[in-house]
Amino acid sequence: MAPRRFEKRRVGQTDLEVTTLGLGCASLAGIFSAVPAEQARATIAHALDLGVDYVDTAPQYGLGLSEHLVGEALRERDRRPIISTKVGRLLRPVPPGQVGKGNWAHPLPFNQHYDYSYDGVMRSFEDSLQRLGLDRIDILYVHDIGVYTHGEAANKLLWAQLESGGYRALRELRDSGTVKAIGFGVNEWPVLMDALALGDWDVFQLAGRYTLLEQTSLDPFLTACIARQVSVVIGGPFNSGVLVGGDKFDYAKAPEGVFARVRAIEAVCRDFGVPLPAAALQFPLNHPAVCNVLPGPRSPQELDGILDWWDADIPDALWTALADQGLLAPGTPVPGGMV
Repeated sequence: MAPRRFEKRRVGQTDLEVTTLGLGCASLAGIFSAVPAEQARATIAHALDLGVDYVDTAPQYGLGLSEHLVGEALRERDRRPIISTKVGRLLRPVPPGQVGKGNWAHPLPFNQHYDYSYDGVMRSFEDSLQRLGLDRIDILYVHDIGVYTHGEAANKLLWAQLESGGYRALRELRDSGTVKAIGFGVNEWPVLMDALALGDWDVFQLAGRYTLLEQTSLDPFLTACIARQVSVVIGGPFNSGVLVGGDKFDYAKAPEGVFARVRAIEAVCRDFGVPLPAAALQFPLNHPAVCNVLPGPRSPQELDGILDWWDADIPDALWTALADQGLLAPGTPVPGGMV
């Protein structure tokens, strides 16, 4: 199978370039429902064979399972993609009956412990290398720090860990060349404004907050990223599935107001003969700060479906029509200008 020619975009001011389509590996670790290991590895291999050159994982995904699957799929290949993983959670072994499974169907027998300190970041990085069975990680994200995950009181303590030591660990790893880029991977953009005040970063992975359904991060966050030359990877382009016919939004049952907005967007797409998921997938890349969109297929067949959406022709007039109906935020970049 000949690889496709995906556009590549630079990551911040680093020498890394990523394909604009990436592979997110949370779904492959069995979020909400199980994915057979062979199927997960086949999905990763299929993505790489097609020319996708950026793979994202994390210790949280399946409590170590995702990193193991990624490592198994990559170790026998002659050429590796750009790999990102995350810090902030340490995994501690427990008896299988004591695993806090959360949304994971078949996680490994660990529980997670939050630690954003200097030692915690270094330990997390080394543990990820062990689980992946690889000698390098290109991009290292601080994972899920913020009020959304921890609540206000606990987050203050964890942010103090990052501020007093974790950031220094990340800088040391980058300055030494051990990793090439550092950033955050979160579900809320205000914490990324705090990150920009804390120090210098290369790339942020933001899930669900700059999508066809929601552009709350447009300003001041994405505007600040342009000014600071920080790239943005858009995770969750389908908002947990509600933009591809599912009933989940932000990892839970979508409220009726979300469904109503999805129906309105879908009606506009239908008028132009464009599948809603195709518009959702391609939308974020209209913004100049965005370097990559990161869907999470669960099988090679789902990935092929994503590629069909990726290849769909979307007329510029569709974005204008969405804006005219108040379905895109004012100032949203689209081909040819802003709405």
